[in-house]
Amino acid sequence: MSQIRPATIADSGAIARLNREDLGYDYPETLTKAKLARILQDPAFRVWVAELDGQVVGYVQAEDYDSLYEPHMKNILGIAVRHAFHGQGIGRALLNQVEEWARTTDAAAVRLVSRDTRTEAHAFYRHCGYTAEKTQLNFKKHLKS
Repeated sequence: MSQIRPATIADSGAIARLNREDLGYDYPETLTKAKLARILQDPAFRVWVAELDGQVVGYVQAEDYDSLYEPHMKNILGIAVRHAFHGQGIGRALLNQVEEWARTTDAAAVRLVSRDTRTEAHAFYRHCGYTAEKTQLNFKKHLKS
């Protein structure tokens, strides 16, 4: 059984590896470490890792989400579990950790956005009680090349 615990700076390499190998985001480990250090100091964010036999096999990053048109929520910015460990309850345990944080802060819901091609993840989220409420386009304007 995996253990869910708050992330530490020492987890930055494992998180960078999960991002690269399991999510497809090749963000450098040095930048992941610096960003994680900042995030861990901000009370609006939480990062938890799933550890199994001393190895980080998953993580989730969540934040406070406050818009002017909905009640307070938590927003999952990223969740990943090593493919070899899918189906062992690790993803569900990570989601449960965010949901518990949401309950303790009176959040009305937990939200997340998932790329349209991640159909396996969509099935998992539905199985965990999440519903797809709308389809959106994600716009981005790059400010640095």
